[in-house]
Amino acid sequence: MFRISVLDVAKTGAVFDDLASCVVLPGEDGEISLLDFHQTIVACLKEGTIRIDNKKPIPIKKGIARAEKNKISVIIER
Repeated sequence: MFRISVLDVAKTGAVFDDLASCVVLPGEDGEISLLDFHQTIVACLKEGTIRIDNKKPIPIKKGIARAEKNKISVIIER
């Protein structure tokens, strides 16, 4: 399991902040699946949905994601 934080630039506070085992992000060049201990990555995100385990999908217009040391930080615009 790893920590994922999703922040909306238009709001204060996290949209999602919890542990997860799998995250799928809408990357500019296709979907990005992230699992435990994923290699460090920084990616631009396009319009689509962020899927975290079996939780409710989070729709986004665009964003940026960074995975490092078993933590994923995502800043989005909705």
